[in-house]
Amino acid sequence: MKKSSFVAMLLGTVSGVLFALGMCMALIPQWDSFKPGIVLSCAGIILGLVSVIVWRKMEHKKPIHISGKTVLTIAVGIAGALALGIGMCFCMVWSKMVTGIVIGLAGIIVLLCLIPLTQGIKSEN
Repeated sequence: MKKSSFVAMLLGTVSGVLFALGMCMALIPQWDSFKPGIVLSCAGIILGLVSVIVWRKMEHKKPIHISGKTVLTIAVGIAGALALGIGMCFCMVWSKMVTGIVIGLAGIIVLLCLIPLTQGIKSEN
């Protein structure tokens, strides 16, 4: 394993755990720790962004260029993940299976649209 991959894996794991724990702290009312949860989640997000920057620097890659396509890709990813999560909530929390399945499938389709958006569609000629 390359050193850059190991560092990226380590930083990514720590940032994911911080974010997940922070969200649990913020969203589980029995824990009564909303504000510390938000702080911990923000720390996880920041560490995740730092890990991307560190990995790109270790791989000698150019910094990410922010363009309209980059913003659109991020927006589509967020919309698809939110739709999938909302569909799961409809099924598991609110017991509305049909509505949840339809919304969840729409989210999966939106997430699948990320593949041609990022990779493009190429002919095999």
